[in-house]
Amino acid sequence: MKALSVLSEQVGRIRALDPYTLDLVGREALTVPRNLATEYGEYQSGGWKTLSLYNDSGDPMDATIRDCEAKETTLLERMPATRALLRSFGLRYMWARIARLQPNSFLWEHRDYHELTDERQHHRLHIPLVTNRSCALVTGGARVHMAHGHLWWLMPTHAHGACNLTGPDRLHIIMDCYGDEAFEELTSGMGLDGVPVDVLPEPPKEELAEHLDLAVMLAGMGYHEAAEHSLLRLFYRYAMPDGTVYDLIVSTYQRLGDEERAAAWAAKKNVMLCLDPPSTRTEEQP
Repeated sequence: MKALSVLSEQVGRIRALDPYTLDLVGREALTVPRNLATEYGEYQSGGWKTLSLYNDSGDPMDATIRDCEAKETTLLERMPATRALLRSFGLRYMWARIARLQPNSFLWEHRDYHELTDERQHHRLHIPLVTNRSCALVTGGARVHMAHGHLWWLMPTHAHGACNLTGPDRLHIIMDCYGDEAFEELTSGMGLDGVPVDVLPEPPKEELAEHLDLAVMLAGMGYHEAAEHSLLRLFYRYAMPDGTVYDLIVSTYQRLGDEERAAAWAAKKNVMLCLDPPSTRTEEQP
């Protein structure tokens, strides 16, 4: 199991935010259109939607992140409190989004940023606006609840995922920025001191075998998505080597003699965990 010191290289709480300002920002976010952009469909169970606040086009529906000289979108221009807060950090943004994760929704295990060719350092920050205790970031074999009231950091080049089990909707502002002096100053006091961390157990072999048998049964009956999701969700219950849930899905279809689906999931593992060279990938990660 990874030590807390190693986990702190993947996620950290930066500092508290002013409650009054955060309340204003939350109110603005709750008034944005409900028809957010559905992006990165292959990386989620459904229920993950975003609108952009910073990008290079100015269009809020342009939600596929990339290296760019970001500018404010037409949505952010109508959100003065949010605009002032984002400007106050002094960061050089690559992208910023409002992200909604609905109840019983998952972002499957994946890595980000490997498709970016820019040589600058990239970092991701979160501002939780609406959340609940069933919402969790899973990384480094642990569940971390990004609590409301604070600014958080995530290094998404490590395998990670997010879930909202019971609802209500989780609403975050997610900011991708470049590493510079402003970023270093902002995050100088970052850490996990006082943050509840739920260390995940390693799965007993017999339990994994039972989960695999169930998936084989479901897939054999034609319930392919149910079988796949039952295994993908194990990432949120157990600490396992990166990509284990994808290997289990491959094994499911191999046992059924479905080599086409087995090969497709082996290829998907490479995309989700950025195991193939960037020049051969056409998809990007959330």
